[in-house]
Amino acid sequence: MKYLFIILFFISSSLVLAQNKENAKPFTLGEVQKIQSSILKETRTLNIYLPDGYSADSAKTYPVIYLLDGSANEDFIHIVGLVQFLVMIEKMPQSIVVGIANIDRKRDFTFPTTVEKDLKDFPTTGKSASFITFIEKELQPFINEKYKAGTSKTIIGQSLGGLLATEILLKKSQLFNNYIIISPSLWWDNESLLVGAKMASSKIIDSKVYISVGTEGKKMEVDAKKLADLLKVNKNISTTFNPMPKEDHLTILHNSAYQGLEFIFQKTK
Repeated sequence: MKYLFIILFFISSSLVLAQNKENAKPFTLGEVQKIQSSILKETRTLNIYLPDGYSADSAKTYPVIYLLDGSANEDFIHIVGLVQFLVMIEKMPQSIVVGIANIDRKRDFTFPTTVEKDLKDFPTTGKSASFITFIEKELQPFINEKYKAGTSKTIIGQSLGGLLATEILLKKSQLFNNYIIISPSLWWDNESLLVGAKMASSKIIDSKVYISVGTEGKKMEVDAKKLADLLKVNKNISTTFNPMPKEDHLTILHNSAYQGLEFIFQKTK
């Protein structure tokens, strides 16, 4: 009798599990798009988050957040979660998130270097100019054509992604209104990007820039502050510098991006 009860228990449990599996539906966070780039000569994957109530037939448009390191197994899910939460507590407007999945981030996020060791250790680096052109000539037009994109455009980058976001800010600032730059690798090429930063930043208008760095070594910490100080000279740039000594290079992204989004989308009184 005891064994019969055990057998019946397992049979009934299996039936319940099978029924639950049959009724299960996939949890969808966004959609995946492919874009064939003639500039990069490759197909790139985009992970797209659309806000609740989004309709292609509506006249409503949305701010667009472009996320470097935007693969599903990188930062896309984390940043979308922050956006959803900040929208829920009314700290920012509903927004579209475009995660740019990586193929070779060292190649795409860095400009050419004169440092022999870096050339030897990372032989594919130095192609950021092509990646920036891809963003300008192919990616942004693609998003504007397919989605209800408004005029507000934000870029988020950490580490080498922060280096790229800084390069865009200094060389092609018109591509984005808002910049969230976290732990930027400004040490690249013996800090050459900072050399002309004062002159380049003087030409920037109507931009908001958030820069943060954790306890990540003296060079990174000093460079991040130096960049912020240079930008603050230009009153046409709303710049905030957020040192986060309790965070390191591995832990800083989530908390910093949260505060960065709050700063970018804070309501003006």
